[in-house]
Amino acid sequence: MEVLLKDLGFTAVDINHAIGAYDMAESVHEGQKRHDQTPYFWHPSRVAKITIIELGIKDIQVICAALLHDVLEDSQVVTPEVIEYNFGEYASYLVQMLTKDIKAEGMLRELIEKEYVDRLAKATDDAKMLKLIDRLDSFRCLEFNVKRNPIKYIIETTKFYFPLAQASTDPKMQYLIKELQTARNKFLG
Repeated sequence: MEVLLKDLGFTAVDINHAIGAYDMAESVHEGQKRHDQTPYFWHPSRVAKITIIELGIKDIQVICAALLHDVLEDSQVVTPEVIEYNFGEYASYLVQMLTKDIKAEGMLRELIEKEYVDRLAKATDDAKMLKLIDRLDSFRCLEFNVKRNPIKYIIETTKFYFPLAQASTDPKMQYLIKELQTARNKFLG
């Protein structure tokens, strides 16, 4: 990551922040596996790569949030305050916007999902964009069995998350919708 950021003209301070976020995410997700048994950390690292390479995002707090987007769900130690102290107020805000209770079941899960989507709808475009990047990475990995129920995941994404971007005229959001549709269609055939 350091070489990539250096090649793209990031400052030494920005590179240190990104490396710190990378290390924190790798530590929090250590030992976690996705449904396909690959290391979970590969997911946030790919989300950051999509953010940097495909969308050309240069805001280091957004890049840090891309790496850290799941740490509050998966850590008993990392708090919003820890993220803010180490990576900035905006990075902490973004991670909080992308965090939901992933352990809820049944009707409670549906309620939490609705509240989460409502919160994202009111969040900054960067938060919406990171959520779509998160979903895009998972869509691109569906053929590798990363989700227990990929059809449900596709339907949920299309129903709840596509609308977050479809009204936007931002070319980055339009790119994400196009890429999500391509990945969805590739999986569905």
